Amino acid sequence: MNNDLSDNLVEQITRAYGKKTPLVIISGGSKSFYGNVIEGTALNVKQHSGIIEYRPSELVLTARSGTKLSDIENELSKNNQMLAFEPPSHNRAATLGGSIACGLSGPRRPFAGAARDFVLGTTIINGKGELLKFGGQVMKNVAGYDASRLMVGAQGTLGVLIDISVKVLPKPESELTLCFDKPFDDAHRTLRNWIIQGQPISASCYYEKRLFIRLSSTANSVKQAHQTIGGDIQHDKNSDELWKQLQHQDHKFFKHNNDDPRDLWRVSVPPATPAIATECPQLTEWNGALRWISSNEDMFELARQFDGHATRYTLNKKTGNDSTGDIFQTLPAGMLALHRRIKQSFDPANILNPGRIYNEL
Repeated sequence: MNNDLSDNLVEQITRAYGKKTPLVIISGGSKSFYGNVIEGTALNVKQHSGIIEYRPSELVLTARSGTKLSDIENELSKNNQMLAFEPPSHNRAATLGGSIACGLSGPRRPFAGAARDFVLGTTIINGKGELLKFGGQVMKNVAGYDASRLMVGAQGTLGVLIDISVKVLPKPESELTLCFDKPFDDAHRTLRNWIIQGQPISASCYYEKRLFIRLSSTANSVKQAHQTIGGDIQHDKNSDELWKQLQHQDHKFFKHNNDDPRDLWRVSVPPATPAIATECPQLTEWNGALRWISSNEDMFELARQFDGHATRYTLNKKTGNDSTGDIFQTLPAGMLALHRRIKQSFDPANILNPGRIYNEL
């Protein structure tokens, strides 16, 4: 059935290429908010689902793009393994393809790696209706690019993801969440010192003047780390509850933002950056590198001042190119020109999710 579906997708894209008809790629719809609103003929990949191959001993899983994240995580759990980049599921329909296309990662990202680091190979359909396979086991990447990883974060603008091979990792033997009452700058200075010391930290969060960290390692290592750095143990009904809330963005900070007239901004800056926009409600992750800020100010400009970048994160609000402005930070002219050349190579008629990330692409 899935071969028939992929053949059908090839046929639809080939026909659209001939007529230069824009296509809007859809699947679970959990990340429809993440990008500009675009118009075109729907290309639904939701039914192209299922795990193709899973080799626990080799830490490799290959699945079709429409496979639900929950199905993959359930299968991995049987072997005590996980998707270590902790992709967010904004609802139960979230799929592997959507997660890779958007390139989003969760709390473990600074320590385990981003979504891009775990992609081993992809099968895509480009904008001319050609079925292409990329990855070390299939064919040599062309033109100096790691073509599989180019798909991560491209939001379907370079090709329709069909199959994806990802590296998986064993779950830690033991995890522990600790809490510290500290001012922002002191908390992050201390956190950086712990990381330099080699403490087994796998996630961090600063919210309402409290620093939370997750320790992940062997039971012995976690116990020793706790004895060294101290902190109050968090005894939630589920010890991983906080990190799941942050991963899937249903923490109370994000829920409060639903009724807040201010925009929600995702601001990426160097970890050592001091507190910014201090009058605004915010939550910090990734050891200070990721700042969630509620503000109607222009965070694009503020992020530039700190050598970072910002995204207007329209989670649970109006989506896309509306009166509130751009979603993603404008690219420098040279970078935009490079993106155009890559887009032209994969999608010469500009029919795949045109304008989804930038209006110019």
